[in-house]
Amino acid sequence: MKNIAVLGITGSIGLQTFEVIKELNNELRIIAISAGNNIDLLKEILDDYFVEMVCVRSGSDAYQLKQIYPKIEFVFGDEGLIKVATYSKADLVVNALVGFVGLRPTLAAIKAKKDVALANKETLVVGGRLVKDAIAEYKVKLLPIDSEHSAILQALQGNEHSSISKLIITASGGSFRDKTRDQLKEVSKEQALKHPNWSMGAKITIDSATMMNKGLEVIEAHWLFDVDFDDIEVIMHPESIIHSMVEFKDGAIIAQLGTPDMRIPIQYALCYPKRPYSKINSRLDITKVGSLNFKASDHHRFPLLRLAYEVGRLQGNLPTIMNAANEEAVSLFLADKIKFLQIEDLIMQACSEIPFVAEVDIEDIFYYDKIARQLVQQKGGY
Repeated sequence: MKNIAVLGITGSIGLQTFEVIKELNNELRIIAISAGNNIDLLKEILDDYFVEMVCVRSGSDAYQLKQIYPKIEFVFGDEGLIKVATYSKADLVVNALVGFVGLRPTLAAIKAKKDVALANKETLVVGGRLVKDAIAEYKVKLLPIDSEHSAILQALQGNEHSSISKLIITASGGSFRDKTRDQLKEVSKEQALKHPNWSMGAKITIDSATMMNKGLEVIEAHWLFDVDFDDIEVIMHPESIIHSMVEFKDGAIIAQLGTPDMRIPIQYALCYPKRPYSKINSRLDITKVGSLNFKASDHHRFPLLRLAYEVGRLQGNLPTIMNAANEEAVSLFLADKIKFLQIEDLIMQACSEIPFVAEVDIEDIFYYDKIARQLVQQKGGY
């Protein structure tokens, strides 16, 4: 039995992780979770499944929940996240948090010698070097949950790293993949949130529409697989059947195919390297797919993808600035305070106006995260 701690269980990835673990209850067990401030959904989970520790955002919520569930230990806030991430009985920590908040719990879990299944791409975007150094020091596994990186990991099984020619990350193109730049000027939040293939949370759905999500994945792939940015390619694949590919030096390309179902990569990370049967994971009928389409990504049409490559190559404080600016700009868009194309403008302004610093430590990362957010809020009129 593998004991699992899940950070962000009330989010899209967290809930699907919960489904997978309940399905594989002879092999996996959740013992600690975090749930933010979604207390109603948390209660539904706790009425259905017993865990030993729960983290919520506020102390008052923790106190009130303790009265209802006296056998559970409740913690709260940032300190509570760390307690869940380092819970002594956990063998594996699933980080399904959204955004920069995922960095400290990831590092804490690694230092507590926990394997980490990572859905929080921002952790590697802003703290890739710190995470890689910690993984090497504490000798634990870092397993990707993102479908693209899971596909790459699967394609690499049985192959030597030195034989990699390039990584090919596929992109659906998001909600507006068929619209021109001019047509994007007046698109609505409701339109942006209608992803054609995947069911995801609001923030990642907007990131998909701007292709920032794919840019973050490029940086994440660099750190996960130790591959140069020149050898990471993004191609458009609207069907989302091939989740990514690896081209090897002999010319062979190995791809991982499947339905747009996040429970498959989640299960692979939880059970790695085993593949137990699960009746809840959707099956791909390749005879019904018809044709698969591919085309090169357009960095003029999706300037944030181009920016991510530039930022990834330069490193320093730029990944932190870009990520923080994106999180704040997306929040402003979802709050109906800015238009869709202003997301790009605000991110680019932050990256160009905040002075570049080549060498950063964790305190610098938190400092520039704060500075970038303040700049975006100011320029966004918030």
